[in-house]
Amino acid sequence: MNIYQEIARRLGFTERAVEATIGLLDQGATIPFISRYRKEHTGSLDEVEIRDISTLYEYFTELQKRKEYILGVIEAAGALTDELRSRIDEATEANVLEDIYLPFKPKRRTRATVARERGLEPLAKMIMAGNSPSIAKAAARFVTGEVTDAEAAIAGAKDIIAEWVSEHSRARDTIRRKMQRIGTISCKIVKGKDEEAQNYRNYDGFSRPLRKVSSHQYLAMRRGEREGLLRVGIDIPADEALEAIDRMFVKKEASPESAAIIRDAVADGYKRLLLPSIENEIAAEWKKKADEEAITLFADNLRQLLLSPPLGRKRVLGVDPGFRTGCKLVCLDEQGNLLHFDVIYPCPPRNERVTSMRKVANLVEAYKIDAIAVGNGTASRETEEFLKRLSYPRDVKIIVVSEAGASVYSASDVAREEFPDRDVTVRGAVSIGRRLIDPLAELVKIDPKSIGVGQYQHDVDQNALKDSLDYTVMSCVNSVGVNVNTASKQLLAYVAGIGPQLARNIVAYRAEHGDFASRESLKAVPRLGEKAFQQAAGFLRIAGASNPLDNSAVHPESYDTVYRMASDLGVDINTLIRNEALIDKIDLSRYISDSVGLPTLTDIADELRRPGLDPRAEIAELEFDPTITTIEDLRPGMELNGIVNNITAFGAFVDIGVHESGLVHISQMADRRVSAPSDVVRLHQHVRVRVLDVDLSRRRISLSMKDIK
Repeated sequence: MNIYQEIARRLGFTERAVEATIGLLDQGATIPFISRYRKEHTGSLDEVEIRDISTLYEYFTELQKRKEYILGVIEAAGALTDELRSRIDEATEANVLEDIYLPFKPKRRTRATVARERGLEPLAKMIMAGNSPSIAKAAARFVTGEVTDAEAAIAGAKDIIAEWVSEHSRARDTIRRKMQRIGTISCKIVKGKDEEAQNYRNYDGFSRPLRKVSSHQYLAMRRGEREGLLRVGIDIPADEALEAIDRMFVKKEASPESAAIIRDAVADGYKRLLLPSIENEIAAEWKKKADEEAITLFADNLRQLLLSPPLGRKRVLGVDPGFRTGCKLVCLDEQGNLLHFDVIYPCPPRNERVTSMRKVANLVEAYKIDAIAVGNGTASRETEEFLKRLSYPRDVKIIVVSEAGASVYSASDVAREEFPDRDVTVRGAVSIGRRLIDPLAELVKIDPKSIGVGQYQHDVDQNALKDSLDYTVMSCVNSVGVNVNTASKQLLAYVAGIGPQLARNIVAYRAEHGDFASRESLKAVPRLGEKAFQQAAGFLRIAGASNPLDNSAVHPESYDTVYRMASDLGVDINTLIRNEALIDKIDLSRYISDSVGLPTLTDIADELRRPGLDPRAEIAELEFDPTITTIEDLRPGMELNGIVNNITAFGAFVDIGVHESGLVHISQMADRRVSAPSDVVRLHQHVRVRVLDVDLSRRRISLSMKDIK
């Protein structure tokens, strides 16, 4: 098998692009670097496409290692033939390879093993040949002290045939394909568990074609099974399956006696060995698919959250709302440094509104506050309404921000290191305030799994989830770029080529020597060698550097090209940057070389027009209906403003300002069929919704986005 060809075939890329991409990955290049600065090599593949190549390359590399092991085992057993070697070499799927290996795989002691030990394999072969005039007479010759009579001999031979059936690669593939195509998944509550399984009552008596089961349904059923509350099974019509397998093992010329014995053995092998084996395999396959869908959804939500619009370098009052414990206040400077902290009690039970008003107004004036960030948790709506009624000595924005994961951050080692002398309430309020200034810079300090924008994240493959979320964070960080003189070590660690240790070295060097004056000065950081510099430099920004290119996405390896462009136009770099008229005069084809192609030159021209442009949108404020503050205020038919705070496979949850998020089911998202909620909405999108139903007993709100005025 040619790995490059197989990857190219599966993904629809050229073999040359695949080979070049894998070559760069093998050299230690990162995906963000390859997609941004090596477009000529890959044919301008984007990050997603490069990651797909990387994933398949890892899969085939592991498959090749498995092939080598299997060949060694079979060869050591003296059973390796040219035909078998060819089948193994041509296998491109792990299950096909394992089917080939199964007959040679060391086994635990089985009924077939015992029958072989008693010398009954020749009888099994005789039965399979189908030409013996009398199986009973032939079986009598195998009677021994361990085999009591001909009937026992035939029974042992059937055990051997049953195992052959279960290990036959074509039989396995036939059942596998049938189960994938027409398999039905069934589910019911375990007897005596009705009370405990209330959350799964929708799945009691559930039966549906496997291919029509959604990822969230499959994960829910498997969770219930794991908790011992549900019994789940996958099956296909037995008659259809047995008919297909019988044709493989019962020869047309077989005697009626042989045919009957073989059919019995096939039925036994199918029910006892083959079906459970394929069911487990298909269950694992569907679990993997469901995991991938759930992880993709989680990663998409996380990307949207990380790329939420930043307020920018403004002074912020962060507010962590609360009733009994009060609202924790923190004043932050433009870099998010803590200047002051306090507590107010504007809400029940204390209702100290006058004192709270005076304190907030004084803090806004004293610390020149530009905006107030209000966490969207408990007492958020009441606190927001209180703050909006105040009269401020300066123009102040009041914006509600997601506080998902803030409590995790406040108790983390990162928070303790940043604020060793502050308690968790102060740290949490700081995190809320910083999320308004720059959500990406703050959220990278939290384990992505704890941010809470996923679905069934505890049920999926945890290693795959971590890999996907870590990659998503890295992708977001590099797409935005990082100010190396203000970034935390947590943020720097996600820059391509850096990692945790180099991030610590950069921060330590910055603390000792002061701000970096240029990208070139980064090379003085201990252990930051040429390779790391190559990978990272284009994503690091030096604000205020003497060379303006150091604060852009132009890579240092292309500086000479830009200098030539400016020189050919008779201007300096500072004159060229942001000068649309001059940039439009550049004939990019003049600068094509063996190392620099048109894709890179086009990127350079775009960057010169808008150097260091932040790809994130501008922040927007949302006004909730001031007359609707609790779920009890809701009535069917009401149309309200809301903000999307989570997206699942079955719909989107929308905060409408009543402490409980409402669900817009996928069927209520548009006046057309919607394949995925993410096709219609984005995380933190402002939407207009209509109330369909309110279930006060279960605190559930059903919403619609259809036919909104």
